[in-house]
Amino acid sequence: MKTRSNYWQLLPYIQLQWRTIIKGFIGILGYVLATLTLINLAGKLAVPFGEGNVVAIAQLAGICAVVFLVRGFFQSVQDIYMAQAALRVAFNLRKQVYSHLQKLNLSYFETAKAGDLSYRLTEDVDRVGEVVNKLFHDLVPCVLQLLAIPIYMIYLNWQLTLATVIVAPLMGILIGWFGERLQKYSRRSQNRISSLSAILTEVFSGIRLVQAFAAENYEIARFSHEAERSLKAKYSAERLKAIQIPIVGFLEAVSALSLLLVGGWQISQRNLTVGEFFSYLTAAALLIDPIGHTTNNYNEFKQGEASVDRVFELLAIEPTVLEKPNAIALPPVQGKVEYDRVAFAYKPGEPVLKDISLLVYPGQAIALVGASGAGKTTFVNLLPRFYDPVSGQILIDGVDIRDVTLNSLRRQIGIVPQETIMFSGTIAQNIAFGQEYFEMSAVMEAAKIANAHNFITQLPEGYDTWVGERGMNLSGGQRQRIAIARAVLLNPQILILDEATSALDSESEALVQEALERLMESRTVFIIAHRLSTVKRCDRILVLEQGQIVESGTHEELLALHGRYAKFYAQQFS
Repeated sequence: MKTRSNYWQLLPYIQLQWRTIIKGFIGILGYVLATLTLINLAGKLAVPFGEGNVVAIAQLAGICAVVFLVRGFFQSVQDIYMAQAALRVAFNLRKQVYSHLQKLNLSYFETAKAGDLSYRLTEDVDRVGEVVNKLFHDLVPCVLQLLAIPIYMIYLNWQLTLATVIVAPLMGILIGWFGERLQKYSRRSQNRISSLSAILTEVFSGIRLVQAFAAENYEIARFSHEAERSLKAKYSAERLKAIQIPIVGFLEAVSALSLLLVGGWQISQRNLTVGEFFSYLTAAALLIDPIGHTTNNYNEFKQGEASVDRVFELLAIEPTVLEKPNAIALPPVQGKVEYDRVAFAYKPGEPVLKDISLLVYPGQAIALVGASGAGKTTFVNLLPRFYDPVSGQILIDGVDIRDVTLNSLRRQIGIVPQETIMFSGTIAQNIAFGQEYFEMSAVMEAAKIANAHNFITQLPEGYDTWVGERGMNLSGGQRQRIAIARAVLLNPQILILDEATSALDSESEALVQEALERLMESRTVFIIAHRLSTVKRCDRILVLEQGQIVESGTHEELLALHGRYAKFYAQQFS
C-alpha cells in the first residue's frame, strides 16, 4: 500500500532552485505584509465611518489603493520567481529522464511504446511543473492567510451581500485582451512541445543507431536545446499571467473601495452598522479567495500526483548493460575479434545463441547466413554491447568488451543497417550524425566514397537540404548511401553490414554495393545478407542454424560440402 506521495521525490529538484525560491518567498512575505497593512487600515477606517467623515474616508481609501498596488507588485515578484523555479524543476526533471532513457538497452525499447514515452516526457512533466507552480505561488500564500481566518470568522455575517461590481465591463475587456495574448503564447509553447515530441519519436525509433554511433551526448544536447526553447515559450505565458493577476486584482480592489464609499454612505444613513460592514469586507478579502484557490487546486494536485508517478516510473528502470566502475577507454583497435564460447538468451531457458566460438583476424570479412531466427542479428548485436552474453566473452584485440566504456567501444564499430534512420536536419548533419562539430570537406569526401555526392549536389540546396521526418523525401538507395557515408566519416576499424542491400532495386544495389566495397577495405567486417551474391567474396562464411554455427568456410569450400549453404545457393540461383 502506498503510504508516501511521490511528490517527495521532487525535493532534490526543488532544492536546486533554492535561490529563485527565496526570491519568490520575499514576494510572498511582502504580499502578506501588505495584506496585514490593509487589515490595519480597514480598522482605522472604522472611526471616520462611524463619524460619517467622507473626506477622511476618501483619504484612507487613497492610501489603501497605494497599498494594493504595492501588494500587487509583490504578488508579481512571487509569481514570476515561483513560476521560474517550477519551470526549471520540470526542465531538469525532463532532461534527467531523457538522459536516463538514453542509457537503457535495446531490450527495453523493443517493448516500450514510443508514444507513451513521448507523452510522459512532455505532458506528464509539464503537469508536474504546473503542480509545483501551484504549490509555490498558490498554496503557501493561501495557507498563510488561512491561518489568520479563524480569528475573523466569528465576525462574519452571512446576510451581507456583495455590492455591484462597477468595473466589470473594464475587467472583461482586460481579461479578453490578456486572453488573446495568452492563447498566442500557449500555442507557441505547444508548438515547442510538438518539436520535442518529434525529436523523441525519431530518436526512440532509431535508438539502435544512436547507441551504435555513441551519440547519446549529442542527442542529449540537441534535446536540451529544444527543451530550453520550450521553457522560454512557456515562461513568457506565465510572466504575462503574473502581470495580468495584479492588474485585475487592482480593479477588484477599486470595486472593494467602492464598497467603502457605499458602506460609508449607508452607515451615515443608519442602514448598516460599522461592525457588520467591516466584518463582511474582512471575510471577502481573507476567506473567500484562499479557500476558493485551495478547493480549485485540489483536483490538480491529485492529477499531478499521477503524472509524478508516471515520470518516476521511468527513472526507476535500471539498464541491463552497465559499464564497470573501473571501465577503461578502448584504445584504437586493429580489428581482431574473438567470440569465446558465447551463449545468449532473451528469456531464461530459451537460448538464441549456443556456445559460439569464432576468431576473426584484422581485415577479414565474415558473412553470416541462415534462415530468419537463426541468430544472425543477435550475433552482431553482442559486439557493440547492445546486449551482454549470458556466458562466455567477446574480445577485441584481446580486450574483453565488458571492461571498456561503451562510448569508446561503439565509436570504433560502424553499422550500416537494413533500414536507414534519418533525423530531422540537413543531409550534412545526417552524415555527421553524433558529431557536434565537423568539417564539411570531410563530409563531402565521405559522401564521394559512398556514391552519394552526385545525387546530393543535384538537390536544390545540396548538403544543406533539409531531410524530412525519417528521410521520406529520399529514396531507399539514397538513404542507404547516406548511411554508408555516415560509417565512412566515423572511420571505424570494425564494420557491421546488416542486410544493407536487401530492400534495393538492382540499380541502387549496384551503387550501394560499390560503395560498400570501398568502405570494407582494410576493415574487419561482419555481413548479414539473404542475397548470397553479396557474400561470395568474403574470407569466411558462417551458416547459422538454431543459434549454432553449423558450417564455416569460403564460398567454394561450402559449395563443395553440398550442405546447407549449397542448398541456399541453389535455391537462389537455380
